[in-house]
Amino acid sequence: MRLPSFGGTSAEKSPRPATASADDTVSRGMKIAGAWGWRILVVLACLAALVWLIETLSEIVVPFLIALLISALLKPFVTGLVHRRWPKWIAIVAVLLAAIVVFGGLILLVVLEVRSGLPALEKETTSRIKVIQDFLAGPPFNLTTSDYTKYINDAVKALQSSSSKLLSGALTGAVTGVHLLADALLCVFATIFMLIDGDGVWKWVVRLFPKRARGAVDGAGQSGWITLTTFVRVQIFVAAVDGLGVGLVAFFLGLPLAVPIGVLVFLASFIPVVGAIVSGVFAVVIALVFVGPIQAIIMLAGVLGVHLLEAHVLQPLVMGNAVKVHPLAVVFAVAGGSYVAGIPGALFAVPTIAVLNVMISYVARGDWRGKPLAPELGSGPSNSKEAGEERAAEEVVPETGHAPQ
Repeated sequence: MRLPSFGGTSAEKSPRPATASADDTVSRGMKIAGAWGWRILVVLACLAALVWLIETLSEIVVPFLIALLISALLKPFVTGLVHRRWPKWIAIVAVLLAAIVVFGGLILLVVLEVRSGLPALEKETTSRIKVIQDFLAGPPFNLTTSDYTKYINDAVKALQSSSSKLLSGALTGAVTGVHLLADALLCVFATIFMLIDGDGVWKWVVRLFPKRARGAVDGAGQSGWITLTTFVRVQIFVAAVDGLGVGLVAFFLGLPLAVPIGVLVFLASFIPVVGAIVSGVFAVVIALVFVGPIQAIIMLAGVLGVHLLEAHVLQPLVMGNAVKVHPLAVVFAVAGGSYVAGIPGALFAVPTIAVLNVMISYVARGDWRGKPLAPELGSGPSNSKEAGEERAAEEVVPETGHAPQ
């Protein structure tokens, strides 16, 4: 007699094949790509939000950034005078007065040159207009005096019909002038306070971060500040070489307003690579209109020579050590900055890229690990809960891994 089996058949005892989950059907490469993809999207969203915030607060951000560049230029002079036992406030006043004298002297020189060359420029302009009229009077244009009169009357009528737009434009210009004045005052105010207590402001910013991150933030900020001060000084040297070179070529060619042309090239060269070319084109146009085509070709050759000197000598040897960014990245940074924020974007693109490059590299290398934190940065955070958590973490007994009871 066979007893009944209660254990089930062998088929029932065999394990059932597990159903494949959705994760098992995705390859490992796709998982890695997806993990990187959503993280990149989050970073891009954060960057977009930051750009939008900066654009919204541009009336505050741009004066602050200009003040930061000016402070990076003037701070080493203040520090040098303080090291020579000057009182700090006297050193700051002396450096600010020297900067105002230099900048004001540059503007005064341009104004005097324009005033002295204005009569000759008006005379030359009249003669050039006569030459252009004679050229347009011939074939294939065949313009007569009545045609000029008709065009002038049409222009006057167009101005009269758009008087309301002109009035609104004038009001907009007045509002813009008020904004520029306010921005200038903010810039001066921020520059003075950064020269007075820039270290204190930075320490306050560092203390906003968690205590374990303060060493990295402080070290990265110090490295970025050194890069910014070096960049500003080197950029002034490069701009001076560009302005002096183009100005000398304009002077030897007998161009009117040679000194203002040199000053314009100097100021425009603070936008690396692109500024010198654009301002040089202005000098070529002046040479073509007021001197002649031969002088314009020579002026163009001079501008290209100065640009090649900057691109192949100054940028790699001088600017490369300060910025540590490839020239191709410099060009694309200027183009992207000008596309996003116009002239301010082109002006601040390269120093921003240079500073971020140094700061990120510093944090990635881990040079801040093991370095003692400055006492003024080690003070507890303002948040009492965070302070209690940090004190509890510091009281952990290494042998047991638990806080004392």
